[in-house]
Amino acid sequence: MERFVEQVFTEEIMNEALQHFALEKEYKKLGDFENYVFEVTREGSPFILRLTHSSHRTKEELHSEIDWMNYLHTNQVLVPRAYESVNGELVVRLQAEDGTNFFASLFSKVPGAHIRSNHEKFDQELFYKWGQTIGKMHQVTKGYVVGENLVKRPSWEEEDIHFVDKYVPTDEQLIIQNANELLLEIQKLDQNIDNYGLIHTDIHSGNFFYDGENIHVFDFDDCCYHWFCSDIAIPLYYSVLYGFPQGKKEVRNDFANIFFNAFLSGYKSENVLPSGWEKQVPLFLRLRDVALYSVLHKKISPEDRTEKMIAQMKEIKERIEQNEPIVDIAQLTLSV
Repeated sequence: MERFVEQVFTEEIMNEALQHFALEKEYKKLGDFENYVFEVTREGSPFILRLTHSSHRTKEELHSEIDWMNYLHTNQVLVPRAYESVNGELVVRLQAEDGTNFFASLFSKVPGAHIRSNHEKFDQELFYKWGQTIGKMHQVTKGYVVGENLVKRPSWEEEDIHFVDKYVPTDEQLIIQNANELLLEIQKLDQNIDNYGLIHTDIHSGNFFYDGENIHVFDFDDCCYHWFCSDIAIPLYYSVLYGFPQGKKEVRNDFANIFFNAFLSGYKSENVLPSGWEKQVPLFLRLRDVALYSVLHKKISPEDRTEKMIAQMKEIKERIEQNEPIVDIAQLTLSV
């Protein structure tokens, strides 16, 4: 979290949020990267409380996010349900001492647990379910209509982290040039109901729980209008990044072959693969490098970066400079 946000996130803000949703005073922090996320309780049952600073999202954007989540929930996609405050609000405004705002929202806690890349259940069955879940989400969303009096979620190119020249050092001109050329290439892609729409954009293993049978997706904070192939690329990207940090290309490609065959089979069980996906997925693997490199510059100052993060950023920087994705799709043997 940015330091100026940390400075205005006070105990008074937290207590006010708890009161608005009639929550008990005890809580456990789960995350604080882009939002403050806490596990909380009400009448003995667990919930998830999220507080978002106004520098990150508007109240209108949060209402639109929740509207889509509730649509998915109603259509049997396994995502959290949003709950109203004691005053009937899905998003509660809390004013900080500097005049900025935090927005509080309450969600159900989904069942299951994280499955990390070194877990014994991080296997082909999970990869299939992963693809199946995203395929169903895409298929169901084709029927989604933005709720009355709500603003649409942003489109992908409006996302702040794609403006690399805002956050990447000015002396890294090759990074800025290659990133901007990639954005222009993606903007030229065809858009239709079968390849473009409202998507989650960030379904890596840290953003779902697995209960042994089903995947339950959460953290819809970055949802926007984007190509479906971005949602297909992101699980592959992070599975390789987390599973094989600083790994050799051959090792990463071997794993990607296993992962992607199972994942794509699962996806096809719920939705047709977008036309031209083989050429689009590498573009979105590269775009995630750009976005991650940008957000790490934005969120974490140089003096706060660990050796592991510095090494990761160096590798990402090299890929962007060479216009290479983290995995070479053309080298995989895919059965789809």
